[in-house]
Amino acid sequence: MTDLLAATRASYDAVAESYAEFIAGKLEGLPMMRAVLGAFAELVNGPAAEIGCGPGNITSYLASLGMDVHGIDLSPRMVEIARTAYPTLRFEVGSMTSLELGDCSLGGLVAWYSIHHLPPVELPGVLAGFHRILSPGGRLLIGSHAGVEEHRKPTEGYGGIPVSYESFIQPPERIVAAVQAAGFTVTAELIEPGDKPGRKYLSLFAQKD
Repeated sequence: MTDLLAATRASYDAVAESYAEFIAGKLEGLPMMRAVLGAFAELVNGPAAEIGCGPGNITSYLASLGMDVHGIDLSPRMVEIARTAYPTLRFEVGSMTSLELGDCSLGGLVAWYSIHHLPPVELPGVLAGFHRILSPGGRLLIGSHAGVEEHRKPTEGYGGIPVSYESFIQPPERIVAAVQAAGFTVTAELIEPGDKPGRKYLSLFAQKD
């Protein structure tokens, strides 16, 4: 495990409880996000996984829409919280940089606000892994912070807890290009204004040919 990966894992272990409290119920007030996730649920055929599932709220929402979906997260503490909150669903510890899933084993894969912790140089390899795992015709959904290029190194996370993870903000067109270069056909993009100057929220749908 790289130093950055280890720092991300330790940081999210530390903030797991406060993060779960912070996002609790937020999806109810986000109609565009619910619409994007709902469209993904309708498009996917077969089992799916959420990579970077955190405390499991998005995985649970997709399951409520009828999806056969499980969650994977780098943080063991996040996985513990998800398992407690949603005992009928499956959650596992794992990294998007080395997913232990079989070739062509999924019909859908969602990475919801998790890829921004990857250094840009690592994104192509991770997207290639997503492509390997999805079956032909499989659907990919990425939700991500995007905008003016920025490398962030916050020192405090949710609840003022010390953290050492990093965030790498990229222009949306660069993320789209990386997805296409990994062998996907991009089928839809939604870009919404972010909460800071120069920041955007990107929802990107793609399909494995």
